[in-house]
Amino acid sequence: MSSFVLSDYLNQCMAQAMYDKLEDGTFAGRIPVCTGVVAFGRTLRECEMELRSTLEEWVLLGLKLRHTFPVINDIDLNQEPRYEPLGTL
Repeated sequence: MSSFVLSDYLNQCMAQAMYDKLEDGTFAGRIPVCTGVVAFGRTLRECEMELRSTLEEWVLLGLKLRHTFPVINDIDLNQEPRYEPLGTL
């Protein structure tokens, strides 16, 4: 895991994404562990990009509203942030 916890979390969530091809040839994507994160697209790539955008918005809004997030691969966004002293920068 890198030092970019939020990026790692998003990447781990996207690794769990599931996609379905719909009857009209378009795609639907979802991340089962992230309730409500669903997206659609004309192509699989477009659906994947929309799903990532939806996931990012879901996480940012959840952080603002202090929602509880699923722990994914030991990445826990529910922990209180740790602040480093200014002298360490």
